[in-house]
Order: sequence, then C-alpha cells, then structure tokens
Amino acid sequence: MEKPETKMMSKKSTILVIDDEETMRDACQQVLSKNGYDTETSADGADGLRKVRELTPDLVLVDLKMPGISGMEVLEKIGKIDSTIISIVITGYATIESAVEAMKRGAYDFLPKPFTPDELRIIIKRGLERRKLALESISLRQEKERIEKNFISMVSHEMRRPLIDVQEYLEVVLRGITGQLAPQQKEMLEKAGGQINTLLVLIKDWLDMSRIEAGTILRNLEPLDLSQILNKMVDLLRGKIKRKKITLEVNIPPHLPLIKGEKLSIERVFTNLIHNAIDYNREEGKILVKAKEGGEYVIIEVSDTGIGIPKKDVAFIFGEFFRVKNRKTQHIAGSGLGLSIVKKVVEAHGGSIEVRSEEGKGSTFTVFLPKFTPFREDSLTGLTGTNKGSPG
Repeated sequence: MEKPETKMMSKKSTILVIDDEETMRDACQQVLSKNGYDTETSADGADGLRKVRELTPDLVLVDLKMPGISGMEVLEKIGKIDSTIISIVITGYATIESAVEAMKRGAYDFLPKPFTPDELRIIIKRGLERRKLALESISLRQEKERIEKNFISMVSHEMRRPLIDVQEYLEVVLRGITGQLAPQQKEMLEKAGGQINTLLVLIKDWLDMSRIEAGTILRNLEPLDLSQILNKMVDLLRGKIKRKKITLEVNIPPHLPLIKGEKLSIERVFTNLIHNAIDYNREEGKILVKAKEGGEYVIIEVSDTGIGIPKKDVAFIFGEFFRVKNRKTQHIAGSGLGLSIVKKVVEAHGGSIEVRSEEGKGSTFTVFLPKFTPFREDSLTGLTGTNKGSPG
C-alpha cells in the first residue's frame, strides 16, 4: 500500500474506470482527462483489480454488471487492497437493494446510468475530497503516534538520569556518610527513596512499552537456554523472597530445549512474573517456579499462594495500566504495565500466556514459548503476526 503522504504530494489524481462497455469507458476517459485527471480504463474486473494493485488509484468507477468477476466482488477486493481508495458504482441496473449492497461492500457513492458529464464531475470531485480527508487523517495520526513515541522516549531518558542521581545522593545520606540521622529523618528519606524507585520502574516500563510498540524487541535474536535464564532470575530475587519469609520451590530441568528470542526481553518476562508472585503473596507463603517440555513448546509456570485475582478482573489483567484495586493491593507499588509487557513480549516471540487464579488462594501464570530449531525460523510471529496460542 502506498504511503499516504507520498500520494498526497501528487498533483494529479488517478482515476480508474472498470466497465465492460467500451463507449462508457471512452466517454468517462474523455470527460475526466479534460478535467486534468490521469485516467486509466479496464474492460473487466480481473484486469481492473490488477491495475488497482499496480497504480493505487485515488478513485475507481466500477460497473456492477460485468462478465467474470462481478462488480460487487471488485468493490470488496479494492477495499482489501487499499481501504483509502474511493469506489463509486456506475450501473444501468440501479435498485435500492443493489445500492445498499454496494455500500456494504465499500462503495462511497452510486451513479446510475445514463449520467451527464456534469453529474460525473460532481461525484468525482466529492469522492476525491473524501479521499484527501482520509489521507490527511492517516498522515496526522501517523505524525501523532511518532510524536508520542518520541516524547515518551525523550521524557523517560531525561527523567531517568536525574532520578538516579537523587537516588544515589539519598543512599549516601542514609548510610550516614554525611552524618548521623535521627530515626524520623531516616524514615522520611527511606520513603522518598521508595517513591523514586517507583518512578524509575515506571520509566523503565514506559521505555519497554515504546520498544514493543515500535517493533524493535526482536532485533537481537539468539538461541536461549531457559534453564539458565530462569535460574538467574530466581537467584536475583532470592533476597527479596527471603525478606518476606516466602518458601521458594524451583523445579527446572538442567537442559530445557532452546528457544529463540531477545534475551533482555525474555528475562524481563520472568522477572516481572516472579516479582508479582512475591509482591502479591502473603508472608510465609510459597512460590513455585517450574518448567517442562510440552509438544512444540517449553512451558514455564510461576505460582504463588497470594491474594489471587478477583474473577471479574481476570479478563482485564493483561491490559495496559490495569491494576486490581482493593484493600489488599493498595500498598503495592507498580505502573500497571508489567503484565501487559509480559503478554506482548511472549506473543512477539510466537508464544502465549495463561492465568489461573482464585481469590484468597493464589495465582498461576503459565507461559508457552515455541522450541527453537534452525528449520523453524517462522516460529517468531512478531507483534503483527498471528499468535499461535498454547497447545491443546
């Protein structure tokens, strides 16, 4: 599909006339050419669709009654090739039913035969104005998205550095290097440090989300050993698990099948899931991290004995900025992006994630990642690909 901004720069609009009547094609071409339009013609639907793909015209006049591919089918296929192309039906068999059906198939307007040159000019002008507005709308939306992405990235980077500096200054003061602190002073500074850490997590989540939306998380792909990654993530969080007096059980085979992925993104998936299992767990609760091979997938489960997810919230748990809000979660800091990032990263790697949860008893998050073999490069679907889903 031609980029809207490129087409908008063109001075002449291109119009394609698809009609099996030679006299109608010639008459339309003469009228439109005199008005400064680049005009092409086709005698049947198949040739017309070929020219639509080659030329990407601004507007197409389509006769409904043609041999071979019908005008209705042509309308539908034009919309699939480029939804911004304006289609106008021209026919000598106009009925209310055919007009309604044509509109359903994507036609912008309906011009019954016979029609005058002025009627043709008016409807063409109106159709091209609609096309121009559609292209301008797409261009503005693309520009808005670009500005938003750049803004998030710029603000995040600009905010991160000074926050890290402040965090380091607070650490120096809290260690007593600049002098002893009163208990109340120490408590206030620790709370300030906690808030700064929350902001840093939010900024990291923003940056991760912008990378995902920009489609850059699959640029550095390599074969990955999930056994190593999972054990590394568990070891990094053992201290936090111990402080909350949580029992940790790890059941990870030493040699899982390889997957192909972006290492930092995959690590982030399991860091987020284990962090959640800690934060939403009860004191002296239990966390189980286990992995196994299942068909074409490596299956990883992270379970906890925590507060669980209310049944009404389970369907929304992977949405952006969604957080379960109740008395038990109000003290837990977070951006509401963590699980959304997890799901997007897993699906970008051709996998899927499921959750089972019971309020008051805990949650289990199950990740399915396709096994990697050198002959299955297509296992990665990317952000715009089709999610293969979990087995079974």
